[in-house]
Amino acid sequence: MAKESAGLLLYRMRAGSVEVFLAHPGGPFWARKDAGAWTIPKGEIEAGEDPLAAALREFAEETGVRPAGPYVPLSTVKQKAGKVVHAWGCAGDVDPDAVRSNPVRMEWPRGSGRTIEFPEIDRCSWFGLPEARDRINPAQSVLLDRLATALASESGES
Repeated sequence: MAKESAGLLLYRMRAGSVEVFLAHPGGPFWARKDAGAWTIPKGEIEAGEDPLAAALREFAEETGVRPAGPYVPLSTVKQKAGKVVHAWGCAGDVDPDAVRSNPVRMEWPRGSGRTIEFPEIDRCSWFGLPEARDRINPAQSVLLDRLATALASESGES
């Protein structure tokens, strides 16, 4: 059975354009990766947990921030390895320099017996939609389209 995660795509308006808040995974595997490596702050849904509650919990764990809502459902996406990601859009504003991510421990390199600790998210940033498309995990790029559609219909643009 595929793992399921949930997350939030935080957005804000700047000079009439949408900007989205993306996170770059921490750790040695992601250290030199940029294009296609960024993600919405997200994490695994615990057994019996409501997906939106998981999205809020994970956003808070990974950034230290809990956006107030309302939350716009963006449906799900399936990533390359099969993980299903439930996502919601949410208006908000966060200072990327103030983000404090939870630490993660893992064996690195795999099979070495050596354990290292690093922040789950090593940095966050705001991106306009064109740049966000270049940076976000390719499977998640449809979330940008869904958010833009939801915002356009909300403002009466069709």
